[in-house]
Amino acid sequence: MMTQSVLPLLRIGFVGSGFIAHFHLQALVGVRNVAVTGVFSPRAERREAFAARAREMELGDCAAFSSLEAMLESGAVDAVWIAAPNNTRLETMRAIHAAVTSGRSGLRAVACEKPLARTLAEAREMLRLAEDAGLLHGYLENQLFSTAVLRGKDIIWRRAVPGTGRPYIARAAEEHSGPHEPWFWQGEKQGGGVLSDMMCHSVEVARFLLTAPDEPRDALKLVSANASLATVKWRRPAYAEDLKRRMGAEVDYTRRPAEDFAHGVLTLEDPDGNPVVIDATTSWAYVGAGLRITLELLGPEYALEFSSLNTGLKVFLSRAVQGSAGEDLVEKQNAEQGLMPVLEDEAGVYGYTLENRHFVEAFRRGAMPAETFHDGVAVVQMLMALYRSAELGRVVQIATEDLENYVPPVARG
Repeated sequence: MMTQSVLPLLRIGFVGSGFIAHFHLQALVGVRNVAVTGVFSPRAERREAFAARAREMELGDCAAFSSLEAMLESGAVDAVWIAAPNNTRLETMRAIHAAVTSGRSGLRAVACEKPLARTLAEAREMLRLAEDAGLLHGYLENQLFSTAVLRGKDIIWRRAVPGTGRPYIARAAEEHSGPHEPWFWQGEKQGGGVLSDMMCHSVEVARFLLTAPDEPRDALKLVSANASLATVKWRRPAYAEDLKRRMGAEVDYTRRPAEDFAHGVLTLEDPDGNPVVIDATTSWAYVGAGLRITLELLGPEYALEFSSLNTGLKVFLSRAVQGSAGEDLVEKQNAEQGLMPVLEDEAGVYGYTLENRHFVEAFRRGAMPAETFHDGVAVVQMLMALYRSAELGRVVQIATEDLENYVPPVARG
C-alpha cells in the first residue's frame, strides 16, 4: 500500500440502495469530512430515490449511475461502500479491482457490509483483490462500534481484567421476525439462512469483547465449532404461504427452506493458552417489540450485560390509537399499539454512526481501519465451521477440517 495524502473530504459511492444503505445515510449525518457523491444499483428507481435522499439530507451532490464502471471511472468517488446482495459482492469487487489496476479509477478504499462473502473461498478472493489493487479495505461490522459495546469493553478491560484475569465467555444473540428483501431468504443467493445473515454479527462482536484492546484481533485462535440449526416457524404452511405472497414465488419454504434459528458455540484459545468460548444465538422467528440484540461478557469476578430493547424511552399507545407499521419506533417492530420501547437514535445505538466515523477518518487519512477484510475472512471461517458442524452433527476441529471450498447445504445449487 503506497503512502496516501490526507483528503479534506472523503467522497463515498454506494453499491446498493436498499435498507442497509439507507441506514448508512442516517449514520453519515453524524460524520464530518464526508460526502455521498454516487450510487449504483440495478434498479433505476431505487438508485434515483437514494441519490435524491442523500441530497435532501445535505450529504453531498449524489449522482445515480447506470453502471458500476461509470461510477468508478467518474472521478467523483474516493471510496466505495458495498451494500449490495451477498451473491453480487465478489463480482463487484472484481469490477473494482479491474478499474483500479487498469488506471481507469483513482479509488483509494473499499468497505463491505457483512458478511464479506458466502464462502471462505469467496472471502479470501475478496481480500486478495483488494490487496492486489492496493486498496485500503474495511469490513463494516456495526455492532463493534455500538456505544454500549465500546463503553462496556473499556470498563471491563480497564477496571476488572488487570486484577482478576481475562474474560472467558462471550454470549451474543440477535433476533427478529425476518429480513426485508427476498434474496435474504434464498440460501443460494444469501449463502445460508439466519446463521449466515445474523450470526456474522454475533460471533464478531463476541470475539471483539474477548480480545484485549491492545491485541490484534487474531490473537484468539479458533479451535472448534459446534452448531445446531432448525426451521421452526417459516416452513409451517400458513407462514410459508405468507412468505411467498410477500417475497415472491422464488421464496418457497415448503420446498426449500433455510434455517430460521441457529445456535453455535465456538471455542478459541487466548494468547496464554486458555480456552475462551463464544456462545451465539440468532433467529428470524422472534416476534417481540422489534429487533433484539443481547450481549454478555463473563470473567472471573465480573459480568457485562446489554439488551437493545431495554430502552430508556418507552411509549404507550392504547387500542384507540390507530397507526401504520411501528418501524419508526424500532427496527422490525411487530405491533402498532401497547407499551413499546423506542430507540431514539437507531443508527447510533446499533453502532452505524461511530462505525462510519471511524472508516471515513481512516480512509480519508490513508490508513487501514480497525476492522478489515482480514476480519471479514475470519468471520466467514467461523460461519463455515458452524455450518459444517450442523451438517455433520458433531463438533468440528478447525485444524483437521477443510473449509476452504465448503458450501453450506442450504446454499448448494
